[in-house]
Amino acid sequence: MNIYTRTGDEGLTSVIGGRVSKDDVRVETYGTIDELNSFVGIAISILIERQKYDDLLQQLVRIQHELFDCGSDLAYVRKGDRNEKVQLEMTEQLEAWIDQFQEEAPPLRRFILPGGSMLSSQLHVCRTVCRRAERLVVTMARTEEVNAEVRRYLNRLSDYFFTMARVVNARDGVGDVEYVRGADVFRTTEQ
Repeated sequence: MNIYTRTGDEGLTSVIGGRVSKDDVRVETYGTIDELNSFVGIAISILIERQKYDDLLQQLVRIQHELFDCGSDLAYVRKGDRNEKVQLEMTEQLEAWIDQFQEEAPPLRRFILPGGSMLSSQLHVCRTVCRRAERLVVTMARTEEVNAEVRRYLNRLSDYFFTMARVVNARDGVGDVEYVRGADVFRTTEQ
């Protein structure tokens, strides 16, 4: 099988149920999810090189498969063809991981900037690309029918990346980079 087909040379690409322009919002949306998946792959590579945090590694590998499911759900152009893969249970699992991580991270008082360790910084890149993907799903939903669980999943996934970035810094003994020009904006139970 050749990797190239030449079928997209005129600016069209195949989706499930037809062909659309390569700059169609559908293609832009699942393309951004693919970009996010690549950044998650970098985070996985960092974890493998460090030979640390098997729990995080297993979660990220699972998330890569779930991101592929998100892209698949968004690739359907005909309503009757849908076989939606992204389900509520996937979002609930992210929430459980976030709750677990929040117990491990130090209290949050100020806004934080991406940074700390290299892995934490990479997870912040994942967070921001995830937010862009979520915005594109919202845009797409204005004109196309989409699986609403994909939007919820991406919303929660960006929270997961934020929390995981903070946990990685905590586990590595590296402080979060606080935004110093702002006041304390988050209340903790200690106050």
